[in-house]
Amino acid sequence: MGKLAFVFSGQGAQAPGMGLDLYEHSPAARAVFDRCEAIRPGTLEQCFRGSEEELKETANTQPCMVAMELAALASAREAGFEPDMTAGFSLGELSALHCAGAMEEDTAFRLVCRRGELMQQAAEKQRTGMAAVVKLTDGAVEKLCSGFRQVWPVNYNCPGQVTVSGAEEEMAAFTAAVKAAGGRAIPLKVRGAFHSPFMAEAGKAFQAELDAALLQSPRIPVYANFTGEPYGADLAAVLGQQMFSPVRWEASVRGMIAAGADTFVELGPGKTLCGLIGKIDAAVRCFPLSKMDDLEELRKELRLC
Repeated sequence: MGKLAFVFSGQGAQAPGMGLDLYEHSPAARAVFDRCEAIRPGTLEQCFRGSEEELKETANTQPCMVAMELAALASAREAGFEPDMTAGFSLGELSALHCAGAMEEDTAFRLVCRRGELMQQAAEKQRTGMAAVVKLTDGAVEKLCSGFRQVWPVNYNCPGQVTVSGAEEEMAAFTAAVKAAGGRAIPLKVRGAFHSPFMAEAGKAFQAELDAALLQSPRIPVYANFTGEPYGADLAAVLGQQMFSPVRWEASVRGMIAAGADTFVELGPGKTLCGLIGKIDAAVRCFPLSKMDDLEELRKELRLC
């Protein structure tokens, strides 16, 4: 068996009831959730019983997602699993940095709470949206975006899929242009134009939070969204660019595979990252981990290898 990589989900994967099974059956996960609840009262109610609409609010989504991811990580460690490398998609990068020892659990959660607040405030200042463009090359999407004043490619997810952010007033015309070019634009269930210049002001405010936080060198490689490569010594500066810069997810995954990863575990609700990883390289395996049944499957698959 090659190396094991943990990857942490991003916004859009949230779902009502996420993490409840882990909370009820994993003592380690329960302890994490309880600590998050102490820091941000109401987190458990939103994770376990919140509506889909409530969870769409960025200031709610991000803390709930990271609470669930940190709990899933605790349950994986409780079962004896440790990764050789890690990465997180957008907000999941904070979970990945904690996983690698670059920040304490409480620090990761407090930072994501502030991150969600700042990004929601930025999103409320203008009418914007995001869409996943499929069936077109990266270059074709970039060329289409260049024809619009406020539409940008922001997430390079996998071959044939690039997410764009833009002003709502231009998204309908952009969607039509994508269709005319032979592609399809699928609106995302987020409220904001994330990883675009619309988030620049929020990004500057978040940089101040990062500069004040206690950060350490990661113990294992953490692949950065901003560069698609492992973090170096300038952790806060690189992480500070993430909020208003494209996510180089395909590059990150290819880098992990080149470094020996052949098994990935997605910690967080859903299987979005597993789907992307399978499209990047069908030869590697990816397992979801959002409930105890997933953990049992992981035990069976990885212990037998």
